[in-house]
Amino acid sequence: MAAEPTRPVKIIAAADDFGAPIKDALVAHLRSLTIEVEDLGTFSYYSAGAKVGRRVSQSSAVRGLVACGTGAGVSIFANKFPGVYAATCLTPSDAVNARSINNSNVLAVSGKYTSPEVAIEILDAWLNTPFKSACPANDGEPWPREIHTFLEQSLVEMPEIGKEGAFDTCAVCCLVKNRELNPIELIPGGSMKIVRETPTSAFVRFKAGSVEPAHHHTFGHDLVVLEGKKSVWNLTKEERYDLTVGDYLFTPPGDVHRVKYYEDTEFFIKWDGHWDMFFDEDLHTAQNAIDKDLGLTSSTVS
Repeated sequence: MAAEPTRPVKIIAAADDFGAPIKDALVAHLRSLTIEVEDLGTFSYYSAGAKVGRRVSQSSAVRGLVACGTGAGVSIFANKFPGVYAATCLTPSDAVNARSINNSNVLAVSGKYTSPEVAIEILDAWLNTPFKSACPANDGEPWPREIHTFLEQSLVEMPEIGKEGAFDTCAVCCLVKNRELNPIELIPGGSMKIVRETPTSAFVRFKAGSVEPAHHHTFGHDLVVLEGKKSVWNLTKEERYDLTVGDYLFTPPGDVHRVKYYEDTEFFIKWDGHWDMFFDEDLHTAQNAIDKDLGLTSSTVS
């Protein structure tokens, strides 16, 4: 992981109800500095942290801003994602240390214990501090050569922590290893391997760009995304779910839903009873509806 430039290209922000006012003040400040901000909104503290953590994990070009009552909860859940270094900062000195020592790429702040004025000072300190710079932790002095070398090496070593055996111990992933999945004849680009019958569980793969036209089943099903990225439109509930690795979704029996796969995607799915699938539209209609919802036009779709 290379050290990031002092000023980020873009910041992703989110908060819970306790952190929303301070987040809004900081978003306004960032925009006054002409820094691009994507404000995801207000959620539970764990969802806010996770949403920002996931986005920062996916791109080195962005950083994150999260807020809750204490600043601790959002930080914990942002840090669940690889390559995310979220730090809760209650003072400008905390922010300088977090950038100098930890190369922090997500700033977590407290809505209950920090005023908007101090929060702006914290944010400015975090934005303006380069990695390995002088900081309060070293009495404002430059780091000695051996510490400077250690910090450089930390960029290589930190991303490796937690990788050892991470996938070898996952029972779900072990089940699918070396299994050949069979094509789903009804839907181009899809394949499936049933692992167990009644209740039934299966691994399903779809190629990037595949679409499942609106359909329903006589059974409800649970799924967990293991790899890739997809969107599910539940037309019965008039809701859209954007899913990526680790996300879970339950679809009730009879609910009509269509699906779009943005990347090669694999998921684990479980349902009661035998497999069935009843289509409610054709592939062309589904693709047009998805393009319209995503704001795509014929000139932008390849």
